Amino acid sequence: MKSQLVKDYMVPLSEYATVSKDATLADAVKALQESQEGYDPSKYPHRAILVYDEKKDVIGKISLICILRALEPKYDEMISDKRATHLGFTRQFQKAMLEQLQLWEAPLKDICKKASDIKVENFMVVPEEGEYVEKEASLDVAIHQLVMGHHQSLLVTEGKKIVGILRLTDVFVAVSSMVTACEI
Repeated sequence: MKSQLVKDYMVPLSEYATVSKDATLADAVKALQESQEGYDPSKYPHRAILVYDEKKDVIGKISLICILRALEPKYDEMISDKRATHLGFTRQFQKAMLEQLQLWEAPLKDICKKASDIKVENFMVVPEEGEYVEKEASLDVAIHQLVMGHHQSLLVTEGKKIVGILRLTDVFVAVSSMVTACEI
């Protein structure tokens, strides 16, 4: 895998859904939908939105989970870490939390107003050091970062500039193709 490079599997920034940090949750959802319209149907659809600042530098990511969590503010009271995705609660405990905390009783009632009021910068996740990979890095380096960090994607850099995104789905397709090509 050392001969295979990240740049061969990344999605260029120009093909990815992006919004400014001043955008709303509704703007982010629309950007994601619009990015799907022109995207190659033979590839997996995008499942995240990149957030940029006034200099057009990427400063954050929004996942589908981020959007859903933003619509129910009580999640921030319960879970302070925006990155927490695997908390290990039993189904019975989750059901009790849902009922006791009255989650999702009102959020869907005024969803349009909420989506237009919530600013992206308030619920985006700021990438950490382990979420960047150099465009010329080998695929095995990227796979290691994805696995060890439990990341769905990595921001691809060329020097200090972000030039694309490497998605777990694209890496998996590449690896699974290699596995099925083996003559065993």
